Amino acid sequence: MKIKVLIIDDSALIRSILTEIIRAQDDMELVGAAPDPLVARELIKQTNPDVLTLDVEMPKMDGLDFLEKLMRLRPMPVIMISSLTERGSEITMRALELGAVDFVTKPKLSIQSGMTEYAQVIVDKIRGASKAKVRSKSLAGATGTASTTVLPSVRNPLTSSEKLIIVGASTGGTEAIKSFLCQMPSDCPGILIAQHMPEGFTKSFANRLDGLCKISVSEAQGGERILPGHAYIAPGHSHLLLVRSGANYMTQIEQSPPVNRHRPSVDVLFRSAAKSAGKNAVGVILTGMGKDGAEGMLEMKNAGAYNFAQDEASCVVFGMPREAIAIGAVDEVVALPDMTKKVLAYLDQHGSRALRV
Repeated sequence: MKIKVLIIDDSALIRSILTEIIRAQDDMELVGAAPDPLVARELIKQTNPDVLTLDVEMPKMDGLDFLEKLMRLRPMPVIMISSLTERGSEITMRALELGAVDFVTKPKLSIQSGMTEYAQVIVDKIRGASKAKVRSKSLAGATGTASTTVLPSVRNPLTSSEKLIIVGASTGGTEAIKSFLCQMPSDCPGILIAQHMPEGFTKSFANRLDGLCKISVSEAQGGERILPGHAYIAPGHSHLLLVRSGANYMTQIEQSPPVNRHRPSVDVLFRSAAKSAGKNAVGVILTGMGKDGAEGMLEMKNAGAYNFAQDEASCVVFGMPREAIAIGAVDEVVALPDMTKKVLAYLDQHGSRALRV
């Protein structure tokens, strides 16, 4: 069965590019290309698409307004097509909150050589979105998203200074990470995060979380001492690594080649945690397409870390957690609403035996 795709974009050029990309795929069928949401509404009724691509900024009806109505009345997988600007990134973060599964940036039309790579990104995201579990926004709070109630402080003060939480996510991960971090108390251990996201969007993501969470959330700059009550998100242009400097844990940023076609890569972060933190690390792998993070999480486990994976029912895409579970890298499988509580409970129980390495 082919994936039925509907394009919604006011740019004739972007519609043409996406049409060409989709029609070149054996497993996809283009069922329509609409210049605005008003035309798209009729096409949705007529064609019943599996996946929509939706421009963020359009005439007649704003993309966010359309998305909000769609996710309330007829939820389906939506991939946002976003401009690579500060405004574009902020709007995209809001679109993901409203229920969009994923997003891609508009192609750099001046770089013809990059179109092949761009086409691969687009079709990978469409395939991932076609498998995504999308819920009506009225149901999402009950089934997929934790409350934002901050949990009690960590009981053992040594836990916060000696333990670390290492997180990886991809498709659906922005909302999963928000759920995970918003419940963290201000004295939680330092947290490092690799979320698959392009350059320019990770800063907006970090700033948005910093305004919502009790803890401090920032885009990692490299060379920072990792502090309790702080979360550091890998920048979209680089890998994030955990390193030791004397008695301190530090962030390190590097622009080495992509791993599993990703930079930042979850595997790179997890492997650095295995090497530098060993038993002092707790790994968390959340919703995402593909297998990035599975091998790195296994290295963490072999180095003594305790690892959690999000369960299938609460994942948007149960790809990365499934791969990690399949190779024996995971100690506990937990629903997203319970993840923060479970991680903190483990840390409270084992913090007194944290190792100084």
